[in-house]
Amino acid sequence: MVLRARSSFYTVDTPQGLTECRLRGRIRKDRQASDLAVIGDRVSLTPLPDGTGIIEAVEPRASKFSRRQPGPRGTWREDVLVANLDQVLVVFSCADPPPNPRLIDRFLVVAEQNEIDAVLIANKVELVGAEEAARVFELYEDLSYPVIYTSARTGLGIEPLRETLAGRISVITGPSGVGKSSLLNRLQPGLRILTAEVSETLHKGRHTTTSAELHPVEGPRRGHVADTPGLRELGLFELPASELAWCFREMRPFLGSCAFNDCSHLHEPRCAVRAAVELGDVPPQRYESYRRLRTEEAR
Repeated sequence: MVLRARSSFYTVDTPQGLTECRLRGRIRKDRQASDLAVIGDRVSLTPLPDGTGIIEAVEPRASKFSRRQPGPRGTWREDVLVANLDQVLVVFSCADPPPNPRLIDRFLVVAEQNEIDAVLIANKVELVGAEEAARVFELYEDLSYPVIYTSARTGLGIEPLRETLAGRISVITGPSGVGKSSLLNRLQPGLRILTAEVSETLHKGRHTTTSAELHPVEGPRRGHVADTPGLRELGLFELPASELAWCFREMRPFLGSCAFNDCSHLHEPRCAVRAAVELGDVPPQRYESYRRLRTEEAR
């Protein structure tokens, strides 16, 4: 399994230990339309006399967490962050920087699109208190997304987080400055992942993780967790507009009940989704996230 990918070098976990590898040239030719190899990929390799190895093949991915690579329209390609994972842990801070509901929903849509279990981590609880933190994130608990309330500073929630990671391959992601690396360092101090303070003027985080890496999780059930660079952009890759509503799980019971089969749930009459919003069965703020994403993807 690939534990680390940087430039054209890969650290691979094998039964004989960690091996530094490069890709066989033909793989670059065969896989030019997608990421060549990413953390979590299962690979076969040939050992070399100097102790390094050559990756001969990358196995098909059972799952992935990906986004649309930032760039101008027409040049978009898929940016796979982690392969063969079991769950994505989406970290937002309760303050400094404040949580962005639209961005939370975007992360959850990407998880639903990839059919990956999502867990929300509400970090920096000590800055606002438990009651205010619950007020912000209880919407997602009502939608059956697990929410773990944490503080890297005080240790709150570290044990529930450890239990969630045990025995699974996970990616911990979210915007810059929300404390992803600090949480992992508190969870497992030996990791010593680089961290940085949040910008005082913009209340935005600075990128400190520059390349993705899978870290083994200590404990009898082990597991692996990936710390990814902070994401300021999270574009949806090849998600048909007609399938966006399915990625909002509370809308699913109403899909197929609209007057028009191709209903966009934006302006058509007798729309079951908009009726559910008016009745309170779909939270208005979540519908607003849907509306913005649907409009954005149509541009």
